[in-house]
Amino acid sequence: MATDNKDNHWKEDFPIQQLEARQVTRRDFAKFLCLVSGGLATGSGYVAAKAHLFPGEEVQGEHFVCKRDELPVGGTKSFVIPGSTIPYVLIHVEDGQLRAYEQKCTHLSCAVFYKPGTGKIECPCHNGWFDAYTGEVLAGPPPRALPRLNVVLKEDGIFVTAHQGTSEQVQS
Repeated sequence: MATDNKDNHWKEDFPIQQLEARQVTRRDFAKFLCLVSGGLATGSGYVAAKAHLFPGEEVQGEHFVCKRDELPVGGTKSFVIPGSTIPYVLIHVEDGQLRAYEQKCTHLSCAVFYKPGTGKIECPCHNGWFDAYTGEVLAGPPPRALPRLNVVLKEDGIFVTAHQGTSEQVQS
């Protein structure tokens, strides 16, 4: 009998049931939520401040993308300008025009893709749509148009330069 009394005595000192020991209290859960929310807010603030204080460099000069015969009508060519990490896409629209845009959605930087035959560029992440001729937003959550490059045709090559506001192709 002495062992029974000794075995049960600890239960008086520690009255918590085993099931209750595994449960999270409201206070602990609230602390966790505040910590995670604070971390996310700090990270978002850092990204926004970095983008505002240290904007990316603009494209300088002309950059070769491909030869004319390498890009069929309705086709696209992804490229990165030397010295940059920004992805771009060159689009040969069905009416024969060439357009070049940054290949990152202005909403959350997802990759965008041209839908042949539609004249539209799609962001599949959140169903965003852009006009392939102007880069303007047609539908979805993107807040602004796609950043654009001017396309320059020289002999049999396709080159890009910084966008100067003209929408026509330059031909030399």
